[in-house]
Amino acid sequence: MDRCELLRKVGSFQQAAYIRPLTYSEGRSAGMRTYEVKNDGLYFKVLADKCLDIGELSYRGVNFSFLSKPGLQGRNHYDTNGEEALRSIMGGMFFTAGLENICAPYKDYPMHGRIRTTPAEHLCSDAVWEGSDYVMRVSGEMREAELFGENLILRRRIETRLGEKSLTVADEIENQGFCAQPLMILYHINIGYPLLDQGTELLVPTRSVIPRDKASAGHEDRWNVMDAPKDNEPEYVFIHDMVRDRNGCGVACVINPKLALGLKITFSGDHLPYFMEWKSTASGDYVLGLEPANASVYGRAFHEKENSLHRLDPFAVEQNKLIFTVLDGKEEIDAARAEIMKIKNHA
Repeated sequence: MDRCELLRKVGSFQQAAYIRPLTYSEGRSAGMRTYEVKNDGLYFKVLADKCLDIGELSYRGVNFSFLSKPGLQGRNHYDTNGEEALRSIMGGMFFTAGLENICAPYKDYPMHGRIRTTPAEHLCSDAVWEGSDYVMRVSGEMREAELFGENLILRRRIETRLGEKSLTVADEIENQGFCAQPLMILYHINIGYPLLDQGTELLVPTRSVIPRDKASAGHEDRWNVMDAPKDNEPEYVFIHDMVRDRNGCGVACVINPKLALGLKITFSGDHLPYFMEWKSTASGDYVLGLEPANASVYGRAFHEKENSLHRLDPFAVEQNKLIFTVLDGKEEIDAARAEIMKIKNHA
């Protein structure tokens, strides 16, 4: 819609779109700062005190994201204490794992690392017309550093434009130290009810699917469809050999045919060569996780043993980009299916 025509139809432009800073006031989320973003039917929250990760995400009132049993919370004393991270991992639309470890705890490195609970600084938010586009943008940076140790900085920008059903996460990671440092990063994307339900499909242009462990073995034939919740069912983790598109990007889609809604995730492939799937059909822990990463789900111990731990040279910079796009209606879902098939067939 033309800018002037739209302004004729609203009082405050916040009827259509806005960014609002909020601070939670009770429970374990007390004091946590966030940005509430509305872009017409697209609604999401950016957690300023947790790595500028996306908390909840919904579209036209339908929830897309997962919130774990510990619920909404800020940083706690047990966040970086081994497996006790399970008491603070709230899920959200995605959380960032790294920057020195992902997945299982290893030595002094906690489960999924420390960056996910690191508060952002140099925070900035804006909602402004840029030509004919109304752009909403949140940015900041997080530092993972230690005396006599690493000095890694993650700069993040999250952007959405009015009239588009998508948001972009653009990351820049720099080693500001004077020796090469291990760099591990995993974007833990978490799909929840009601987008996730019995019959929800996962579309991935994959060559093969390998179960991570014995609990997952035997279930790989149903990696692409969600079953009904089952009491006390173990989690399954699958490792995908993903075919990339002609630009080297990874593409995955989660589709709910009954709702005629879906979510397409596109991510840059240069520094994210791995893609894992976390499927939990357990009652109360009902979630589908999509995990583009620069390291294996087997974690730091595996890469140290294999001498394949990725390192970032002094003052070197790596960039990652993820795009989350809502699929609304059969036409957009069919187009996404065709795109996935085309990528797979051109392997």
